[in-house]
Amino acid sequence: MNTTAPPLDFLAQVRCEVGALVNLGAGPYGERRCVPLLGGSVSGPGLNGEILPGGADWQVLRADGVLDIQAQYVVRTPDGALVEVDSRGLRHGPPEVMQRLARGEAVASDEYFFRTLMRFQTGHPAWQHLNATLALARGERQARVVVLDVFRIG
Repeated sequence: MNTTAPPLDFLAQVRCEVGALVNLGAGPYGERRCVPLLGGSVSGPGLNGEILPGGADWQVLRADGVLDIQAQYVVRTPDGALVEVDSRGLRHGPPEVMQRLARGEAVASDEYFFRTLMRFQTGHPAWQHLNATLALARGERQARVVVLDVFRIG
């Protein structure tokens, strides 16, 4: 058995502007919510481009206080490639910290857990390697922006 963790290589930083939360109310798995993704940027050694408006972050606030997130959006690279990003993860922390986040207050990212697993899809020949990439992101929720530091899993 190999107990060595796989390496992580910095891929990019995602900065995504978010719209107002839409609360769909209680569902069978928890409070269902949607956050529109308005656009933003991706910059780093492994991926650069702009986030196109029209993506969404679908969320379920579970009974245990954990936010289960699933975001999908499209990045347009400088050479015109379109890359779909599928980001699924969890955000949670002490109730008082999560309440501060919900109010839009500045909260240091080390005060709560925010991680996503990311997959990519594209048909552009120059970016085919992303179709076989898994990445792990550490996130920070700001008042109107989500920041993700994305690392390719080796």
